Amino acid sequence: MTRPEATSEPNRPLRSGWTTGACATAAAKSAYAALLLGSFEDPVTIALPRGGSAAFALAYELREGDTATAGVIKDAGDDPDVTHGALILATVRPCDTGVTFRAGKGVGTVTRAGLPVPVGEPAINPVPRAMITTALTEVADRRGIPVGAEVTISIPGGEALAQKTWNPRLGIVGGLSVLGTTGIVTPYSCSAWIHSIHRGIDVARAAGLGHIAAATGSTSEKAAQAALGLPDMAMIDMGDFAGGVLKYLRHHPVPRLTIAGGFAKLAKLAAGAMDLHSSRSQVDHARLAAWALEAGGGEATAAAVAAAPTAMAALEIARQHGIDLAATVARHAGEAARERLDGASVGVDVMVVDRSGHIVAHG
Repeated sequence: MTRPEATSEPNRPLRSGWTTGACATAAAKSAYAALLLGSFEDPVTIALPRGGSAAFALAYELREGDTATAGVIKDAGDDPDVTHGALILATVRPCDTGVTFRAGKGVGTVTRAGLPVPVGEPAINPVPRAMITTALTEVADRRGIPVGAEVTISIPGGEALAQKTWNPRLGIVGGLSVLGTTGIVTPYSCSAWIHSIHRGIDVARAAGLGHIAAATGSTSEKAAQAALGLPDMAMIDMGDFAGGVLKYLRHHPVPRLTIAGGFAKLAKLAAGAMDLHSSRSQVDHARLAAWALEAGGGEATAAAVAAAPTAMAALEIARQHGIDLAATVARHAGEAARERLDGASVGVDVMVVDRSGHIVAHG
């Protein structure tokens, strides 16, 4: 499972990879085989949750006393995953019956309610736990005995890598989470980011917070947090996924949501776009011109706004003519968000933040 050399082919299909949960499952199965059957499986084949199977080569193996440890290098394919290239280790020790889980070095422990596993448990999500249990049961069946194993998952360097993830904000301390629902990482699927948005909302709700803020980036997040006085766990790193936030809140509401972002991204939201990435939505300058008229501008101002090369240039033109275009965009963005919430009991306000971190509109 080595990563192929970079290619210059411009139209090469993006390569999928394997979740941390799939790698942990393969390592645990091989280690358990060493204990029960006398040798590590290499390569080791596991069943995937939605059908099919995958084979993994071992990068590490150690038999010591009544434990066995196997390791797999995570290959995330062409996805920009912070855990790509990490060594996923599973140490297995026999126990009386069933499968129990422990967090080794580099794997976090849950300290806040609202996540898929209880407080105090290792941050190994339900699907990877089920995958590991199934794989170990298969090994035990070969010996004709009930499965009985204590599984410790470790990720060397995981504590440092976790600082690049949402884990500290979610209350997962000491390292990374072992994630995955399909076993497969789809490149640029954005599923991991949206999963983190959902978990962030879950943690805020479980903590009883009545107000959260979803920001498109770090500048707008800092401005919103300072202005609103919200704790870290109330801050949702929305990125471009406004739709991911609003769709989840439709069924998991909080009393108040502040959406904070730059003028261009919020102009897209105001026009009804729910994915704010530049490759998937564009600023509608004709609509900006109409909003300039709505805000009290004349035809000449509206024409200049429509012809502006960028959203920020349009905002500056409006400002020079005494038109508060940012406030109008904030109002329409709030209306678009409330429409997507479809009647959910969530109060919405919108904060427009400029590149220097100043709030230029809030309403």
